[in-house]
Amino acid sequence: MNAFSRVLILVGPTASGKTAVSLKLAELLNGEIVSADSRQVYRGMDIGTAKPAPEEIGDIPHHCLDILDPEEPFSAGDFARLAREAVIQIIGRKRVPIIVGGSGLYVQALVDGFFPGNYRNIDLRANLKEEAKRFGSGYLYARLQSKDPCAAGKIHPNDQKRIIRALEVYSISGKPISSVQKEETLPGFFSPNFYGLRFPREILKERIRQRVDQMVEQGLFEEVRKLMDSSIDPGANSLDSLGYKETAAFLRGEIGKDEAVERIKRNTVRFAKRQMTWFRRDSRIKWIDIEETTPLNSAAEIIARHFQGENP
Repeated sequence: MNAFSRVLILVGPTASGKTAVSLKLAELLNGEIVSADSRQVYRGMDIGTAKPAPEEIGDIPHHCLDILDPEEPFSAGDFARLAREAVIQIIGRKRVPIIVGGSGLYVQALVDGFFPGNYRNIDLRANLKEEAKRFGSGYLYARLQSKDPCAAGKIHPNDQKRIIRALEVYSISGKPISSVQKEETLPGFFSPNFYGLRFPREILKERIRQRVDQMVEQGLFEEVRKLMDSSIDPGANSLDSLGYKETAAFLRGEIGKDEAVERIKRNTVRFAKRQMTWFRRDSRIKWIDIEETTPLNSAAEIIARHFQGENP
């Protein structure tokens, strides 16, 4: 391996063209793709997750894609472990790892570390939740700032779940979570390069609406019906996800078809907004602004040139 083996990380909201750009990048850079998508790990969930089709993938190796059945749980920590192993293997083959996805949490888990599973105490967590209920998240956040200012700087004051988790780890280990959460991150000899795809808001909204219409035409309702007819638990997280929960509501007769489609579009736009809110907090991302007429291949070429420029 090189002294510093670089990893390309491509992020952006849903419908921003990440798949097309990543495939072109893999061609240009002799790369392999690691999917950082919380739902594309599941087999049989293809249309609703906008999973790249076999004919799109061609002979470009992909990792963390189609590896689980829909009822199996999968966490950001699970992703970090699998992705880390994949990155090491890709580097060993002298190819470029390209991490692609809209899940900021998954990317963060891999690059910056994720809460380790060892430091857990149900009673302690319950007490912290009770304190949050009585005094508010700000009360616990102030405590976290005094105990672990590094972690507090990365957590929103209203993110009660992560505040409680960080305090739980500190209380059990006696150490800041930032010092014990590096177990599944990229090793120090890997250097991540972040790139983001960004469309004007109204153009992205229209791309989302068009994508949902295409999903319906391609058989989204049939895909969800097949999942519901299988032995999968109706309460599985995969079926409760964007596009699937709205379609399932229609198939159960709770809402009409047009209403289901409109809900998917509306909820996807909201989801894209949340994604951008997450990514904007990360100053490491080099943004590629794309207009309606910008060929996605051009975006890939810009990123490739920049990446290679940092790899003399």
